[in-house]
Amino acid sequence: MMIILVEFIELLLTQKKQMTTTPTTQTSNIVELPPNYIIPMVLLISAFPLFLIQRWVSLGIAIFALFLLVQTALIRLQFTPTDLDVYRSGKLLRRFPYQDWINWEIFWTPVPILFYFREVKSIHFLPIIFDAKLLETCLKQHCGSLKQN
Repeated sequence: MMIILVEFIELLLTQKKQMTTTPTTQTSNIVELPPNYIIPMVLLISAFPLFLIQRWVSLGIAIFALFLLVQTALIRLQFTPTDLDVYRSGKLLRRFPYQDWINWEIFWTPVPILFYFREVKSIHFLPIIFDAKLLETCLKQHCGSLKQN
């Protein structure tokens, strides 16, 4: 199990070295957010010392961190001129047209951990597993000042 984890982390680090800090663009109108492994790695690292105090809590945090690591490697957000597209392993999962958005928010500004947006019919929460600054820039550009209470 530990060997698989080490190989997975090496794969992620190799992938991260290949990526640049600038957004990936397919065309000049589409911005793809690069992944950010900070939250999954902090959770995974914090699970180890917690193991000495609370084993079951530590195990839960470690499993959640591994889940987030996998999602960070697989999920991509693309901002197009008309909508936010969510991809997993290159396949389009869902399209969210900006015209249906009512509100958006990035929670805890000092250390962004959660992205919230509301459409006419539903509410969505995503962990910040991508570049938070670029996310906010794209949201302001495409959705403007929908950010309200």
